Amino acid sequence: MPSRFQQTLARPASVTGIGFLTGADITVRFFPAPADHGVTFTRTDVIEHVAIPARVEFTAQRSRRTALEHRGVSIELIEHVMAALAGLQIDNCRVELNGPELPGCDGSSRMFADCLLDAGLLTLDMSRDICPVHLQLDLDYEESGMAMSARPNPQAGLRISYELDYGADSPIPAQSLTIEVTPETFLNDIVFARTFVLEAEARAFLAQGMGQRLSFKDLLVYGRQGVIDNELRAADECVRHKILDCIGDLALLGRDLSAHIICRRTGHRQNADLVRAIQHQHCQDARGFRDAA
Repeated sequence: MPSRFQQTLARPASVTGIGFLTGADITVRFFPAPADHGVTFTRTDVIEHVAIPARVEFTAQRSRRTALEHRGVSIELIEHVMAALAGLQIDNCRVELNGPELPGCDGSSRMFADCLLDAGLLTLDMSRDICPVHLQLDLDYEESGMAMSARPNPQAGLRISYELDYGADSPIPAQSLTIEVTPETFLNDIVFARTFVLEAEARAFLAQGMGQRLSFKDLLVYGRQGVIDNELRAADECVRHKILDCIGDLALLGRDLSAHIICRRTGHRQNADLVRAIQHQHCQDARGFRDAA
């Protein structure tokens, strides 16, 4: 896989929106960072401003979302921001927010990507680390119809294939897609894809006190007859959003990934499991190279 130079922002940028979980007004600010800094998240609403690295080691156990946690501070719903940064190949960035979660915006990465592009990208004089997958890794979740694997990509770079199929009774139709992930394909094919839920799930979230400032027009809610009070941006928008989530979660590896990732009905927890498995394989490979030397 050919190496590239690291990138950061040319100047700061910000996005303001509503938190999907808390309903709070949240502002997230993006700042340039030096080479090898990586991506860090800091909450400015807490007394101790803890900078949490966007690495899988700092993920917290959550359902249906990705969160970071360190020294008693947690930050929820980072995946869409991470997808925007990774999709645009912004490797170094300080992210600051004034609340416990990122703004939900429209449930996609589009607003984040737009503001980052407006800020401009700056190329740094340091190459980006690459993690190639040499041997096939399989994570088997057959008991719930989920499966995930990472294979070598003969074309180099990151390819993601996702198969979404919730069964014949689901109002969400079966769909599948393969994407060669580049800044161009991210912006053209993925960035706009929104979060989706079933109507019953949405009403359960509301009953738990979440999403109180949202309506069914703010994200994709599927009833028995299809999308409620909204229109799809693509016929297969759901599988595109799943790939968006994969891009954000795989970025928690902290380096470029050269692999073909194949997913079936998986989510954030499985994405993190795969990142850990790739980390382990990469460490084993590096140890083998050192021992051979």
